[in-house]
Amino acid sequence: MRKAEELTEFIPTINTYKKFGRVVRVVGLMIESQGPESSIGDVCRIHLNNGLKGETTIMAEVVGFREEIVILMPYTDIQDIASGCLVEGIGKPLEIKVGMNLLGKVLDSMGNPMDGSQLPRGLSTVRTDCEPPNALSRPPIDDKLEVGVKAIDGMLTVGNGQRVGIFAGSGVGKSTLLGMIARNTKADINIIALIGERGREVREFVERDLGPEGLKRSIVVAATSDQPALMRIKGAFTATAIAEYFRDKGLNVMLMMDSVTRVAMAQREIGLAVGEPPATRGYTPSVFSILPKLLERTGTNEHGAITAFYTVLVDGDDMNEPIADTVRGILDGHIVLDRALANKGQYPAINVLGSVSRLMNHITSPEHLKAAEKLRDLYYTYNKSEDLINIGAYKRGTSPEVDMAIDYEPLITNFLKQSFTDNISIEDTINELVELGVGAGM
Repeated sequence: MRKAEELTEFIPTINTYKKFGRVVRVVGLMIESQGPESSIGDVCRIHLNNGLKGETTIMAEVVGFREEIVILMPYTDIQDIASGCLVEGIGKPLEIKVGMNLLGKVLDSMGNPMDGSQLPRGLSTVRTDCEPPNALSRPPIDDKLEVGVKAIDGMLTVGNGQRVGIFAGSGVGKSTLLGMIARNTKADINIIALIGERGREVREFVERDLGPEGLKRSIVVAATSDQPALMRIKGAFTATAIAEYFRDKGLNVMLMMDSVTRVAMAQREIGLAVGEPPATRGYTPSVFSILPKLLERTGTNEHGAITAFYTVLVDGDDMNEPIADTVRGILDGHIVLDRALANKGQYPAINVLGSVSRLMNHITSPEHLKAAEKLRDLYYTYNKSEDLINIGAYKRGTSPEVDMAIDYEPLITNFLKQSFTDNISIEDTINELVELGVGAGM
């Protein structure tokens, strides 16, 4: 009886009408159609008549309007689209299937397994374009999260639900660092978004950087650089939606996105294609509006937490380029990878003097914080005088602070170094850090 009542209430909500339009023009990446009635973000199905291939369809999304013309951007190639192709309106944004049965899977931007297998049963349906949590519903972050990297756990401690950017140029070790964090973290589940990566790198990351143990408790979403701009953007939103689903189940989720810069570049392609004027360094205004909408979706809510690491590919190692500057202003901290340190063989090449965790003061013990500040001060003193020391212009005894910095520089560098395969607990990291700090007279 109850089911009958539920069905009776459900029937009036069903839309029995299908809305159609027709393709009238294709310009570059964009498809223009006369109809159907739709809203920004709605998904449409374009019916293709491929002759001997029979009728097939491709998916596209409404990205704008021009008078009575609907502007669509496809999720796939558009080579088979012809004038007059039927456009069917779905009437809702993109939705994906999510659940624990996806663990160990590598998905595309639409949430489908990339190995061609079928989605497992028992999954839930979620939208990819959810709103960020209400600011007043976010509990404060007061617990630290172990990531298994000494330089981060010791000097740049991350809180459970914090959002951190990893800023670096190309080839400095961003993906390797993400792989270390994914394998070593104490989070319940990892969601990894590989956006705009080379096709070769996806499998290499899964098999080498992540490894079998890391993959067992991870879901990977990949959108390679050869895919349309919309697919690259949807990859970021799909990964975030999956992380939100598990957060709402009460889990502590680790979201890693490599890289948010390529999401911005994809949005720039779309913005320019629909006629937006280029602004800062060619980036359109929509780029700077989509970034906070994406990045603010992570963090804490009343159910659980998403700790997020976003890599930012900086052009020419310029940390003040527009995307890096915007992302740094949104996130709760930034980790800078230094090419000079990588060239010296220090891995991970984290520049602790140029990096900051904005929540470290609130989640660490006074002893831990004092030791980290002491080592940071010694490291800064050494770096400030390094040129004089290297050319022999500094004489020991001139400054007690510089003398101590010279003595402790090898110890601090050794503390910051870590093998790719090492997994060091946060307790051991803090004990080693405090021991160094005590020896330096903190």
